[in-house]
Parts: sequence; C-alpha cells; structure tokens
Amino acid sequence: MKRRDRVMAALDHRETDRVPVDLGGHRSSGISAIAYPRLRAYLGLAPKPVRVYDIQQQLAVLDDDVLDRFGVDTIELGRGFALDDADWTDWALPDGTPCQVPVWVAPERTERGWVIRSATGRVIAQMPDGALYFESTYFPFAEGEADHGRLEEVMTECMWNIAAPPGPLVEGPGGDDRMIAGARRLREGTDRAIIGLFGGNLMENGQFLYRNDNFLALLAAEPERAHDLLERLTERHLKNLEKYLGLVGPYIDIILFGDDLGMQTGPQISPRMYREFFKPRHGRMWQRAKELADVKVMLHCCGGVRPLLADLIDAGLDCINPVQISCKGMDATELKRDFGRDITFWGGGCDTQWLLAHGTPDAIREHVRHQVDIMSPGGGFVFQQVHNVLADVPAENIVAMLDAVGGHVARA
Repeated sequence: MKRRDRVMAALDHRETDRVPVDLGGHRSSGISAIAYPRLRAYLGLAPKPVRVYDIQQQLAVLDDDVLDRFGVDTIELGRGFALDDADWTDWALPDGTPCQVPVWVAPERTERGWVIRSATGRVIAQMPDGALYFESTYFPFAEGEADHGRLEEVMTECMWNIAAPPGPLVEGPGGDDRMIAGARRLREGTDRAIIGLFGGNLMENGQFLYRNDNFLALLAAEPERAHDLLERLTERHLKNLEKYLGLVGPYIDIILFGDDLGMQTGPQISPRMYREFFKPRHGRMWQRAKELADVKVMLHCCGGVRPLLADLIDAGLDCINPVQISCKGMDATELKRDFGRDITFWGGGCDTQWLLAHGTPDAIREHVRHQVDIMSPGGGFVFQQVHNVLADVPAENIVAMLDAVGGHVARA
C-alpha cells in the first residue's frame, strides 16, 4: 500500500498490509532535538544540522532519511515551509549541541537561562539553566478582573501560541498564496498522509489564559463567565478554521485539534462538566471541519480520558492521540474492546513514561509487539509512541521500538 492509503485505511477501520507508523507527524509524536543527533549517529547516518521547529518542547525536524529508515507514513504540514536557510538562526541546545531555531522565536539569554518575549516585549516563557524545555511565565487573566473582550489581544501573550512553521512566513500581503503554494508543494512531493496542525484548544486555552488552578475554579464557581470565554474562543476558532481549511483543505488528510483533558488518575473534569462546557463546542468545530474539507479529525488529548471517550466519539471525533496507556483506565485491551469500532487509536504503541527511557531493547520490542497485537486487528490503529521521545532516551531503544513495529503482522 502507498503510505497515505495505509493511514487512511486504518482510519476507516480497514486492515492494512502493515501497521501505519507516525513519527514526527505532529508536535506530540516527535523526537527531542538532544536525542536526535544520537539517533542519527547510531544509525550510521551522516550528521546534519539540527533544526528545532518546536521551541517550547525542543523538538527536531526529522530528515527524510530517518523517516524512510523507519517506514514512517505521516508528515506534518509545517514541513512544507521554512525551507530556506534564511528562515533559521543559530542557537545551542541545553546540552551545548549546536542547532538552529526559526528566526521569529530566537530566545534571549539572561543571567539564569533563556527567555522568550512576545511582540510587546513581555517575557512569556523561560528555560532556566539545567532545564530541557521552556515553561510559561505569564497568564494574562491570572490576576485581577479578566476582560474577555481583550481575548484577541492577549492570545499572543501565551507561550503555547508561539508559532511553529509556517508561522509568520505566511503572514502579510501574499500570505494566503504562500500558504497554498507550500501546502500544494508538500502534497505533490510526498505520498505520506499529511497532518494539518490547527489547535482549536478550549480547555487548554482557558488554562493558558487563567492558569490551570484559576480556570478550573472558574468552571466550577462562575459557569456563566466560563461559558462566555469558551464561546468567544469557539467563535474565534471557527473563523480561523474557515480560513485555514479554505487554504489548505485540499492538501491535508487529517486535521489535528488539541485539548489535554486528562491527568494520570483520570479526567481533569467530570463527564457532566465536559458535556456542559466542551462537548457542544468540540462538536461544532469538528463537524465544520468535515464540512469544509475531506479530512479526518484527530484530537491530541493526554491523560486518563476513558470516561470521556463515548462523548468525544459522539461529538464527531475520528481518532485520539496519544493514548496514554500508563494512566488509570487506559488499558489497551479494554480500550480496543469497548471503543475500537468507533474511534482510531493513534498512539499507545509504546510507553514513554518509563519503559522507553529505562527499559532494555528486548523489553521494548516485546512491549511494542504486544501493543500492536492488541490494537491493530480490524484497523483503527496508527502506531506512535505515547507522546514525544524525550532527551534521555537511548538511541538503541528508539531503534528497538520502531523496528519492532516495522513490518510486524499482528497475531490473531
């Protein structure tokens, strides 16, 4: 099967010639920029400049030779942009490895580490010396009376809204044409399934704006104000969705939304609260996406979200990622049995919370084969490790994981 066809068949719950594989197809299936050069060296591949497209999580752009080596079937729309050297500037990773970052997010050095400023000059993110990632430092609605009328103004003051490619490359006069051209060029140059990162976060944007504790309190204690914020966010997302899919809809296969609703022990909110605040709005956005383009809708949603799965499916969700199998209620066998006919599990292929970093290659291979045996029968499964490969993961463990799934046929 061609790579795109393999992914789409799995999403349609059809058997495929082999399990489709995602690696680096979105911002929660990638590899730490610190781990990436070690992986290339272990594979005997020529050194290449390390480009960090996701500054917050320090994720590397994966080169074609790595994608080909592991039979990867996906690619992110952003790989069609920032192709010129002028789009990148030199930096260094926390371990001292030279790298490049997009010119529009170049961090600023301070006495204790690195910071990122918004366009207004405000520090919105920091990475202290000794840390491996950036963290948010500013929450626009955390202090004082929050003015929801300022939503558009303050969204750019949140760290998680720092743009990855294409970013500012498609802003300004002629930006729409550049967006279409980049998407078309990528489509014509690959047979991989293309994932368009949209976002459309509701729960998370509330937390980015208010801070987690304040937003959860808002949902519980001031539901009218919570509804006001969420409705404003939804209308903003729908407006952006119309434009986004109007430009790139013909060139992508999957549109990715995001909302981390879970924790290690279960959902952050009750199913009742999900149905009141989020389900109708998710449903509106996901349905509109399918009306605007021939796409499958994927939600990136970490944590133990089993109690919410039936409602997510009812709202129109096609696939969920990363299927965090180490969380309460996220046993792969039970998930496949109870929901496998109605949703595609895009992930759950290898535990990254402990095993990938600390297990032996043999243990990882056995674990991956076990997960594939459970998840792949009848389609409805795309292999991906649970979230990103972190900086401390040995290269031999990454290879053991991906080689175990490559060409593996599930046992009946």
